[in-house]
Amino acid sequence: MNRKKKTSLILMLVILLLAIYTFACPVDMTNLKDYSSFAEKSFFSLLPPIIAITLSLITKEVFSSLFVGIVCGAVIYSNFNLELAMHTMLFKKDIGMVEQLTDSTHMGILVFLVVLGIIVSLMNRAGGSVAFGEWAKQHIKTRTGAQLATMFLGILIFIDDYFNCLTVGSVMRPITDGHKVSRAKLSYIIDATAAPVCIIAPISSWAAAVTSSVPEGSNINGFVVFLRTIPYNYYALLTLIMLAYITIRRIDYGSMRIHEENAIKGDLYTTPERPYASEKEKVVNHKGKVIDLVLPVIVLILTCALFMLYTGKFFTGDNNFVDAFANAEAQPALVMGAFVTLIFMFILYMYRDVLSFEEFMSCISEGFQSMVSPIIILTFAWTLSGMTKTLGAEKYVSTLVRTSASAFTIFLPTVIFAVAMGLSFATGTSWGTFGILIPIVVGVFPSGEMMVISIASCLSGAVCGDHCSPISDTTIMASAGGQCSHVNHVSTQLPYVLTVAAVSMVSYIFAGIIQNTIINLVISIALLIAVLFFIEKRSGQEEKV
Repeated sequence: MNRKKKTSLILMLVILLLAIYTFACPVDMTNLKDYSSFAEKSFFSLLPPIIAITLSLITKEVFSSLFVGIVCGAVIYSNFNLELAMHTMLFKKDIGMVEQLTDSTHMGILVFLVVLGIIVSLMNRAGGSVAFGEWAKQHIKTRTGAQLATMFLGILIFIDDYFNCLTVGSVMRPITDGHKVSRAKLSYIIDATAAPVCIIAPISSWAAAVTSSVPEGSNINGFVVFLRTIPYNYYALLTLIMLAYITIRRIDYGSMRIHEENAIKGDLYTTPERPYASEKEKVVNHKGKVIDLVLPVIVLILTCALFMLYTGKFFTGDNNFVDAFANAEAQPALVMGAFVTLIFMFILYMYRDVLSFEEFMSCISEGFQSMVSPIIILTFAWTLSGMTKTLGAEKYVSTLVRTSASAFTIFLPTVIFAVAMGLSFATGTSWGTFGILIPIVVGVFPSGEMMVISIASCLSGAVCGDHCSPISDTTIMASAGGQCSHVNHVSTQLPYVLTVAAVSMVSYIFAGIIQNTIINLVISIALLIAVLFFIEKRSGQEEKV
């Protein structure tokens, strides 16, 4: 009997045993208020994401891995009752897949992604991307220049990480392709300038999320604290420094090196998975000009910013400019900005006669189709994250942090960084991670420099874990933006993330002892440069052209 048949028989036997147990030990589905799982607030609460992540790295297949993680989480939560497991997986409030798709915030994100997909499709069909590529070829002469331009654009688009991922990808992909930059490297640059930039940008949806995480009644100005954490946010700052260093010095290591070497030879993907490769065959309007790409991007940035001010009650006079961004509702603002941009593009392209009405309408279905894969992954990731939260993973982690705080006060920033990184990696959400840990940090350090350092380490660790997690929505969007196989993106950027994470952990040890902004920042940068110099000497320069 071959392995496939054995696996099928084992799976059938497990389902049969669960069905027998369900009939033997039924659960009252009408009264689940006092229901509890054996795994709550224990290490077992982390098993579902651990299983999903491990499978995705082994099988190189993210859909089935996430689904298996969800099923395992549902079975664990239901105490092995099949009926309750099915209900939990599909319909339980704040967990089930159906419930995730009825959540207004999640649906806003999905609508935003679909509209962005349509915008990207329109830019390509109108010839704006091709025209920009031709213009860029005249001004960007090297692979280094193409990568630095991508990095610079990613830093400029700091309002929101979703917006960053898809916009930077659509604009820079033709240029990086022309200079033989691998799709894995493009996705890494996109990812490295998404969340790491947003978490240190005062005017962004992330700043608003951090500000709202500071507990009420603590007499702490959340926005002021956020500003003070910026120079202590080592992972975000060092990621940008590392990205500039490896780009200018033209070095790569780990599996990324293989991808880059293959790209120079003409293979942008390395592996058999070639997402969106067929898009090269689409009809492009060569009447398009650079303005057909640049103007929609500018309008998208401006309208998203204006709607964030609007939702933050700036125009009513209730808040000033800074407070309006701090209190903005990011998702509705982004959706409204995207729709206004879509209307603007319709008027622009009709006026310039670069697209017919039928071509414009056909791009709507094309844009939606291009986002189907990210939508499925996001839905699974949200479900898995909700499963982990319901099992009490956050409380289990909180207990670990509180225990550590009493014994290692000076080393608490490092402990928090490690815990935040692990929790964000397991759940795929940085916002949820610092939402859990910031109140704990404020409880341990109600004021002073250690409070700022500890909150910064929490934000830094959350972004770090989110950056390398296969189930992170930002990581998924970076894969979509770079049109790279999701597993390839995760595996190639992991060595880079771990490098910066290691330096950040050491930096927080110094921060807990010295507690000086400038001195600690200089130490962290010096440590990173020393590590990268050592890696460069060991690996050699990545490219010779």
